Amino acid sequence: MTKPTKTQANRAKTEAGILRAAEEVFAQKGFAGSSMDAVAQQAGISKQLILYYFPGKDKLYQAVLENMIDLWLEKMQFNDDPEASPASTIRQYIQQKIELSRDYPNGSKVFAHEIINGAPVLKTYLIENLKPAFERDVKIIERWIAAGHIRPVDPKHLFFTIWAATQTYADFSTQIQLLLGKPSLVQDDFNEATEFLCNFVLSALDAQH
Repeated sequence: MTKPTKTQANRAKTEAGILRAAEEVFAQKGFAGSSMDAVAQQAGISKQLILYYFPGKDKLYQAVLENMIDLWLEKMQFNDDPEASPASTIRQYIQQKIELSRDYPNGSKVFAHEIINGAPVLKTYLIENLKPAFERDVKIIERWIAAGHIRPVDPKHLFFTIWAATQTYADFSTQIQLLLGKPSLVQDDFNEATEFLCNFVLSALDAQH
């Protein structure tokens, strides 16, 4: 793989900073209540520089959403190594999903709001990018079931359940903080959530090893 030039690295760093700032603004204010000025203030750079990278709020919003999908695809696809056990593969999957909720809570909230509203911006990107990866992982689950490695389940609903259980630590973090009596979730909370969900899912699948 060719090492990126300094200019390319700086551009990638600037784009990433803009996206993280936009995640927070869109998560707090929604699309309608957000402005490029607010994103610029959050990012600590000029509005003109943001417009150079993302020519309009629509483009920036779409980039935030697509970036979340790209992170899912990078972090969450099943390892298709035939030597890897279902238990280790599922455990890694849940762990990485929890880590995304921990590291990108605002991006997850923006994504959730888009989905709740029918995915008007993201629908095509979901179909073209997430759906093929999802179908691939479903086939891996079906292969494990056929080989007797895990208890028969509906693979699609297994994924939906894992997504819901892990994303709640981002999308409904305020509720969890209030119920736990904490000002914010800390690493120990995410570790406990990961361990609980792994044990819960693996026990349900009879895939402890």
